Amino acid sequence: MKNKYPVTGMHCASCASVISKQVKKIPGVIDARVNFATEEIEIESSKKLSHAILNQDITRLGYEIKVLNNESANSQDEKKLHLQTLKQQVIVSLPMVAISIMMMVWESFFPYPQVVKTFFHHLLPILATYMLFVIGWPYLRAVITFVITRVANMDTLIGIGTSVAYLYSFILSAFENVLMLYLPVDHLYYDVTIVVIGFITLGKYLEANSKMKTGEAIEKLLGLQAKTALVMRDGKEIEIPVEELLVGDIVIVKPGVKVPVDGIIVSGSSSLDESMLTGEPLPVDKNTGDKVAGGTLNKQGYLQVKVSALGQDTVLSQIIRMVEDAQGSHASVERLTDKISSIFVPIVLVLSVLVFIAWSILGNPLLGLLSFVGILVIACPCALGLATPTAIIVGVGKAASLGILVKNAEALEKLRAVDYVVLDKTGTLTKGFPQVTGMFSASKNISQKVAINLLVSLEKNSEHPLAHALTTLVKNQSSLQTVSGFASHPGLGIRGKINNKIYYAGNPSFISSLDLTPNSKLISEMSSRGETPIILASTSEIILYAGLSDTLKDESTAVVKELHKLGVKVAMLTGDHAQTANYIGKQAGIDTVIAEVLPAGKAAEITKLQKQGYKVAMVGDGVNDAPALASAEVGIAMGTGTDVAIESAGITLLGGNLNRLPQAIKLAKLTFRVIKQNLFWAFAYNVIGIPIAAGILYPIYGIMLNPALAGAAMAFSSVSVVTNSLRLRASRI
Repeated sequence: MKNKYPVTGMHCASCASVISKQVKKIPGVIDARVNFATEEIEIESSKKLSHAILNQDITRLGYEIKVLNNESANSQDEKKLHLQTLKQQVIVSLPMVAISIMMMVWESFFPYPQVVKTFFHHLLPILATYMLFVIGWPYLRAVITFVITRVANMDTLIGIGTSVAYLYSFILSAFENVLMLYLPVDHLYYDVTIVVIGFITLGKYLEANSKMKTGEAIEKLLGLQAKTALVMRDGKEIEIPVEELLVGDIVIVKPGVKVPVDGIIVSGSSSLDESMLTGEPLPVDKNTGDKVAGGTLNKQGYLQVKVSALGQDTVLSQIIRMVEDAQGSHASVERLTDKISSIFVPIVLVLSVLVFIAWSILGNPLLGLLSFVGILVIACPCALGLATPTAIIVGVGKAASLGILVKNAEALEKLRAVDYVVLDKTGTLTKGFPQVTGMFSASKNISQKVAINLLVSLEKNSEHPLAHALTTLVKNQSSLQTVSGFASHPGLGIRGKINNKIYYAGNPSFISSLDLTPNSKLISEMSSRGETPIILASTSEIILYAGLSDTLKDESTAVVKELHKLGVKVAMLTGDHAQTANYIGKQAGIDTVIAEVLPAGKAAEITKLQKQGYKVAMVGDGVNDAPALASAEVGIAMGTGTDVAIESAGITLLGGNLNRLPQAIKLAKLTFRVIKQNLFWAFAYNVIGIPIAAGILYPIYGIMLNPALAGAAMAFSSVSVVTNSLRLRASRI
C-alpha cells in the first residue's frame, strides 16, 4: 500500500535524504520518497504503520511525519504559520544585523568614545545569544543531526561556524581578566554570529515563500473543479455535492456553468470552452454522443451528461497528479553548496582538531588553541552562504526591472543551461483570441460593405463566441439591420430574416445543407492558414466568406531569431490542428512543430526531448500547459496567462511580452557566472587562510594568524562576494 503524509522540520534537500534513509529502516517499509518541494513523504509499505512507528527515529532529529485526519490541522495552514514565523524572525534579526555591520565598519575605520565601546561591548553578546539560541536553533540542531547521521549540509556549516565564533567570544568575555595576558581579548566575534544567521534566515524566508506558491498551483487546479452538480434523480433535478455522484448518473449542465465531471452528452448540444485542456481560445461545438471533461465551461446550450468518470479518474485530476509528480522530480536535486559542505565540514573539523593536537604535542597548546579557533573562524561559511543568495537577489531584482519574475534560484540556475525552448501556441506565440483575418466576396449583386453589415446584423443575435469577433467588423452598431425570426442551429450556424429576406451564416456543412455549394478551393486555402471559415448566404446564393483565426504576436518572429542566435533550438507544442500549427510555425521560423497534443501528451513530448539529451524550457500560459511547465527543466509562464500556469512555472514573463524570454536566458547565464566567481572567492580565502591559521608559516617566519585576522579575512571575503554580485545591477541584457 502507498500513502502520502506531510513532513515538518525540513530545511534543505539533505533533510529529505536523511528522512527517507531513516524511514526505510522501519520494518514493513518497502520504499520511502520525500518530496522537498511539497514537504510530503510517500511511503510504500507491506502493512499499515502507526504514527508513532513512522516517527520513532526521526523526531529526535527534529522532523515529524504528520498523519492528517479530521481533527488534525491542515498542512497548508501549518506552512503558512511557519512562513509567518520566519517573517517575524527576519523582522527581528535585520535590525541586529544592521547594528553589527555598523559597528564592524565603525570599529575598522573610525575611533569612537570609550562609553560607546563599553555599551556595544555589552549589547552585542546579548544580541548574539538571542540570535544563536532562538533564531539560530535550526542550525544548532543541524550540528546535532550531523553528529548522529554524519550527513552535513549548509545548516551544519552555519551551526558550527556561528557557535564556534560565539563560544570563543563568550569565553574571552567571561574570563577577560585572566586571558588578556595570553590572548587579544579586544577582538570578539559576536558580530559573525549575528550577521551570518540574520542573512541566512532571510534566505530561508524567501525559499519558504516560493514553496508556498508551489503549493498554491495545486490549490488553483483543485479550484477549477465544480463543487456541486444538478442531477436527475427520480425524474427531478436536485443539487448535490460532486462527491455524491455515481458513475451513470445524469447531470444537468446549464449555460454559463462548469461541467462537473467527465461524461458523455446524452441530450442537447452546445459550445464548450475547453481552453483548460487544449489551450485553444475557440470553443468546441458538442452534440449528443460527444465526450465532455469536468472543469470545462458550457457557453450556451442546455446539456444532459451521463457521468463516466469520478475522482482521480477525471482528466482534471490527472493533470493535478502530473503537476505534483513533475514538481517532486526536481526536488531531490542537491544544491551546490550542500554538496560542497558534505565534504568541507568534516575536513575542517578534522583538520582543526589535528592541528590542535599537533601543536600540543609540540609543547605549545596555546598556539594549538589559537589555530583551532582560527581555522574554524576563517572557515565560517559567511562568504559561502552569501555567494549564491547575493547573486540571486541582485539577479532577481535585475530581472524584475526587466519585467521577468523569478520564483527561485533553481529556475535561474537551470535556465542558463537550456538548449531547447518549447513554446505553446495560443497566448504565447499568438495573441490568444480569434480575429477576422480573411474576407472574400462571392456575390455580384451585393457589395462587400453591405454583406458585412448583413453578417454582423445576424451574428449580433448569436451567443456563439465567434460571433463576438465578427461583430467588431462594424464600428457603428446603429447601422445594423433589424433581424426577425432568428434561429440558432447549434454546431452549424444561424438564420434570420432581414427586410423580408432570409439569410444564413455558418460553417460549410450548414451552407451545403441549403443546397448551395461552397468554394472548396477557397475553404481549403483558408484552412491551410489556420482560419475557421464562416459563410454568409441567402436561399439562392453564397454572399460572403469570412475567415477567423488567432494571429502571431508582433514580436514572435524576432524572438525566435534571437533564441537561435543564443544557440537554442525552438519547438512549438499545441493542441491545435496540424495544418493550423504548421502555418503558424512557418510564419514564426520555428524549428519543430508538434500539434494535436493534449496535456498528458505535452508532458510526454517534453520528456522525449529530455531523453534525447536536451535541457528543455517550456513556455506556456494555460491550465493545459501546467504538466509540461512542471516537467521541463524550467517552466516559463506568460504573465497574461492563467494563475495555474504562472504558479506551476519557475519564471513568469510579465505582460505576456515574449521579448523577455531571450533576456531571461541571458540574465540566467550571467547570474550563474557571477555565482561561480563568488564561490571561487569564498573558497580562495579558505584555501589560503586555513593553512596560515593552522600555523604553517610560524616555524619559518614566526607568523601566526590570530582569530582577529581570521575574522577580518572572512569579512573581506564576504565584502568581495557582495561587491561582485552588485555588478549584475549595471549589466546590460
